[in-house]
Amino acid sequence: MLNRFSLTFLGCLLAGSVLAYESSAILALFEPNEEFPGGEMGTTDDHGKNAFSLPAPGLTDDQVTDFEIGNAFFTKPWVEAPSSTAARDGLGPHFIAQSCGACHTLDGRGAPPDFANRVQQEQPMALLIRLSIPGQPEPKPDPVYGGQFNNRAIPSVKPEGQVQIKYQEISGQFADGTPYSLQSPHYKLTKLAYGPLHKDIMLSPRIAPQMIGLGLLEAIPEADILANAERQKQEGKGIAGMPNYVFDAFAKKEMLGRFGWKANVASIAHQSAGAFLGDIGITSSVNPHEECMPKQKDCLRAPSGGTPEVSDKILNQVILYSRTLAVPSRRDADASDVLRGKQVFKDANCVSCHTPSYKTGEFAAVPQLSNQTIYPYTDLLLHDMGEGLADHRPDGKANGKQWKTPPLWGLGLVKTVNGHTRYLHDGRARNMLEAVLWHGGEAKASKQAVLKLSASDRENLLVFLNSL
Repeated sequence: MLNRFSLTFLGCLLAGSVLAYESSAILALFEPNEEFPGGEMGTTDDHGKNAFSLPAPGLTDDQVTDFEIGNAFFTKPWVEAPSSTAARDGLGPHFIAQSCGACHTLDGRGAPPDFANRVQQEQPMALLIRLSIPGQPEPKPDPVYGGQFNNRAIPSVKPEGQVQIKYQEISGQFADGTPYSLQSPHYKLTKLAYGPLHKDIMLSPRIAPQMIGLGLLEAIPEADILANAERQKQEGKGIAGMPNYVFDAFAKKEMLGRFGWKANVASIAHQSAGAFLGDIGITSSVNPHEECMPKQKDCLRAPSGGTPEVSDKILNQVILYSRTLAVPSRRDADASDVLRGKQVFKDANCVSCHTPSYKTGEFAAVPQLSNQTIYPYTDLLLHDMGEGLADHRPDGKANGKQWKTPPLWGLGLVKTVNGHTRYLHDGRARNMLEAVLWHGGEAKASKQAVLKLSASDRENLLVFLNSL
């Protein structure tokens, strides 16, 4: 017969067993490979200011040389033509920045302009504005300003205008009564140099994302990305990822989109050449013409830096550089609060879209990135994110409410590298929690799950995200 002491002792033993079981269950969530999100050949252990700027280990001597040259042409300013710096002239006529690195500072994430006393202090650089008007079968560029608004120009040419941003505060609270506030941005193009915009103009702001792991994302087999959409359909939880298919200037065919905020670019080669032209005004063999619209006479008269302005050799070195930037390793990936946060992330079904891991396929462009187990936390698919995040501008097969699931690797080092914590496609979220609370549409259920979390589990979730 059990006496009171025996029952108490047995209760303690059982409680200890439960605690041990719970501890074991948490530790079982840790996967050793997660410490190396870029795989053996794509991960760096640097967690400092240069965490996003290091080459993938294992590059050959020739690749390292090309990486360093590509880095130089990515980070150093281009200049107006004609110039004695013949390899680096041809800036503009219209442009947003003088180098790729001016937007992707230290290969990291851009931020919207600073505000002081609710007044915009500067013109955006790392935040660009896409333009289009309705058309068939696809939207068309604005007839006066083209497909992208450029607020800078060389001295002999007028900038297209200025971007004005205003924020509206939106208040809410968690289930436990803790308040929160979001900033809803409103965009207006002012001081237009060439006349009014089209009456049906559509604007889409896009912040410069971080550059790490791009080659690894390019190496994910297309079948695995399409399998994500099928899995989500089978799960029956309201998640309906959709691939974007877009024309690639290098392959000269339609391909699966993987890059850009709407998966509107299929390859790093296309992305690099497109950014040279659209953001800096530098022509290449695949984009040989300046983006001067017919009414922009001063733009059309501007001198050229050559035909093309960036050689294929230099462009290919920048492409290799962009493909081989390593992913920082995880910090404290096996810590109990990180693992609890990982469980919260899973329980809220964030993993349905932010698919944790893949194995890369054969990647001829950089063979070292082949057959790597990686943890980018993305499905590379488009999702309806609700009215709050909608830009109402189609892009390829993406509609005005759809955005690609961004990778989460390196998320916790943005502040270290770039000195800010601005997230989402236009930098509206001032921290990670705000980014989560902007989720709507297909992600509404996950947002509701986060709103119901205790304060400690909200903190655990953020600790997990910061470990990525």
